[in-house]
Amino acid sequence: MSSERPSEVWFLTGSQELYGQETLNDVAEHARKIAAHLDATLPVRVVWKPTLTGPDAIFQTCLEANAAPQCVGVVTWMHTFSPAKMWIRGLTQLTKPMAHLHTQWNRELPWSLIDMDFMNLNQSAHGDREFGFVVARLRLEHKIVVGHWQDSDVIAELESWSRVACAVAESRRLKIVRFGGMNMREVAVTGGDRVEAEIQFGWSINGHAVGDLVKQIATVREAEVQHLVEEYEAKYVLAPALVRGGDHHENLRDAARQEIGMREFLTLGGYGAFTTTFEDLYGMNQLPGLACQRLMADGYGFGAEGDWKTAALVRLMKVMSAGRKGGVSFMEDYTYHLVNGEEKVLGAHMLEVCPSIADEKPSLEVHPLGIGGKAAPPRLVFAAAPGPSVAATLVDMGGRMRLIVHEVDAIKTEHGMPKLPVARALWIPRPNFRHGVQAWLLAGGGHHTSFSQAVTAEQLEDLAGMLGVECVRIGRSTELAALKKELRWNDRNWLGSKSAR
Repeated sequence: MSSERPSEVWFLTGSQELYGQETLNDVAEHARKIAAHLDATLPVRVVWKPTLTGPDAIFQTCLEANAAPQCVGVVTWMHTFSPAKMWIRGLTQLTKPMAHLHTQWNRELPWSLIDMDFMNLNQSAHGDREFGFVVARLRLEHKIVVGHWQDSDVIAELESWSRVACAVAESRRLKIVRFGGMNMREVAVTGGDRVEAEIQFGWSINGHAVGDLVKQIATVREAEVQHLVEEYEAKYVLAPALVRGGDHHENLRDAARQEIGMREFLTLGGYGAFTTTFEDLYGMNQLPGLACQRLMADGYGFGAEGDWKTAALVRLMKVMSAGRKGGVSFMEDYTYHLVNGEEKVLGAHMLEVCPSIADEKPSLEVHPLGIGGKAAPPRLVFAAAPGPSVAATLVDMGGRMRLIVHEVDAIKTEHGMPKLPVARALWIPRPNFRHGVQAWLLAGGGHHTSFSQAVTAEQLEDLAGMLGVECVRIGRSTELAALKKELRWNDRNWLGSKSAR
């Protein structure tokens, strides 16, 4: 899935009229060159804007950024001193994410040549502190990046931030379809306030009868099915039962019909994410597994059992990780290995794990499914690649959302699992199994997550900040006593703000 509009970040430079036109000309030239360098290195377009020297121009530029659909955020830099009171009116209206780049044009001081003209032009150390005060005084969520604009770590931080800004832009227009329009019966954590989610995140979450999808699947032509089956044969290692003439070849053709029909339904409706549930398969021959896996691999968000929050999170993390190695997938904490000193989590799901996280070429297999009462569905079977990963979940705490981010280390299994015909991941939670799982439970983390090696915990913290939600991060430095206090303070702060309203 690619955006119809190229995403842009606007580069806004602050100065003032005090220094005269010659200095302002230098400011503009330097800012253009910095913007051009960022434009050549970041995954978004970086658009230079004329130097801002007064409150009216700042206000107008912020309004224009808000209204520009291709603009996903702004980067601010004060080349000279820029009295920050003039930024207040504009910043209070700005709705796009902001990164404050604290840099300067020159890397080195010209020790033997430095004079007051040089000082007046190159005083970002002065101007950015003035700007930083006002942003802090306004209590605006923003990213601060410090260092020379050509440094690789500065570029990496801006690159990471710009990806999150793109995800926020996607959030504001995200449409989620729930096939069957329901969560798994009697399950608590997959529910949530859809109206509040649309108010806060922009997500439009609506249900469609499974019959609507079945009707779409019925329009798929046999030639389309045959073409897709040939793609399966070329791309995956097919189990003997699925090859032509095999006992379950028709199950594979039915899976192809499902994929084509679901893809068309999502395309026609403009949906970026979807859910299914095995408790509502009326009119379908089998639970769609392969279709969900392949649609996720193409960038769609997915949540099983009606879990629209995880479907949305998977989609946003897909946007954040576009072009990166490591993938993003719907995941579920399924079972544990509890041998002392060797504790691990085995993550999996019945069918729907995205092959973007696979360590090897997936095999395409078919096996009976003990729930749903339908035919045996084909599915891609593989193990996730080892390496540092994140498992994130979004939960509704009653009036507010909480994003919980767990840093984990995926590992290779030393044992074969020939009787477990599902895609899976094996990992060790940080800071260790016992404290990591305790922290997850304390925070109210669900059993469904969005799992990735391409998205970082810092990016997810940035995402939570831009979307205005609480974020609980569990990692190497997590201490349970401190986490309990953090959760208690967060609850009290929310209850206090609610009673004040």
